[in-house]
Amino acid sequence: QVQLVESGGGLVQPGGSLRLSCAASGDTLKDYGVGWFRQAPGKEREGVSCIAKSDGATYYAESVKGRFTISKDNHKNTVYLQMNSLNPDDTAVYYCAADVRRVGLQERYYDYWGQGTQVTVSS
Repeated sequence: QVQLVESGGGLVQPGGSLRLSCAASGDTLKDYGVGWFRQAPGKEREGVSCIAKSDGATYYAESVKGRFTISKDNHKNTVYLQMNSLNPDDTAVYYCAADVRRVGLQERYYDYWGQGTQVTVSS
């Protein structure tokens, strides 16, 4: 099975950018669809973006479309989330997740999860 570790979170000013990384070990991400999710205090976990394992098709929540970009580096066995034009509503713990069967913005699709990385957007 695959293990996932997120990194790249931190404190950033509104309008700034961050790139999150999801590094996999124990298995190749070529065999998995991968999604990014986030959870803010007092709110439900929501899907942010995902990338398919086959053709690499990408999907985004409406709230981040045009600002966030998901990508995968198969050689490094890592999935990235480039986040631009950040605003305080993007503040949350960000998680990556993987599944061998399907991909989407529904957390129930995914069997494997990382521990999360904190993103705080504040001036």
